[in-house]
Amino acid sequence: MPSETLDTIDWNILRRLQEDARASNVELARAVHLSPSPCLARVRRLEERGYIKRYVTLLDALALGLTVSVFIQVRLERQVESALEVFEREIAARPEVMECYLMTGDSDYLLRVVVCDVQALERFIVDFLSRIPGVDNIKSSFALKQVKYQTALPLPGSKRMQPARTRRK
Repeated sequence: MPSETLDTIDWNILRRLQEDARASNVELARAVHLSPSPCLARVRRLEERGYIKRYVTLLDALALGLTVSVFIQVRLERQVESALEVFEREIAARPEVMECYLMTGDSDYLLRVVVCDVQALERFIVDFLSRIPGVDNIKSSFALKQVKYQTALPLPGSKRMQPARTRRK
């Protein structure tokens, strides 16, 4: 984790880029009250120091025909380093796996998988996931509706980070 402290302008740059990574440097500079040259220097510094990992375009899965979103819990036969490495390497190579987490609790891994239909999910589980050496148990849960999805992290000073207000009666 970066050890450098960020100032208000840095936080505002990060917040603005989370909202719109396509903002031009001139637009970004205007939004954070800097001239373009110092703004660009700050963005480059934030990139170099690892605060900004990359820039992406978020696509609409439903519009692209990827209508099935599934959370899959996987338990391994043994939680030894070699088994974890094999599983993680195999999962990392699959484009339909959107996220994968090593977990505590009943399951070793939690995956979020997006596919076009139930048949594609069946092929993923039967032809791939169940064949990874060391996989002991697989449990799937279909997402019926996406209630909330965001990619922006809750940064200091944002509305998401403000403490809840108490109501007076």
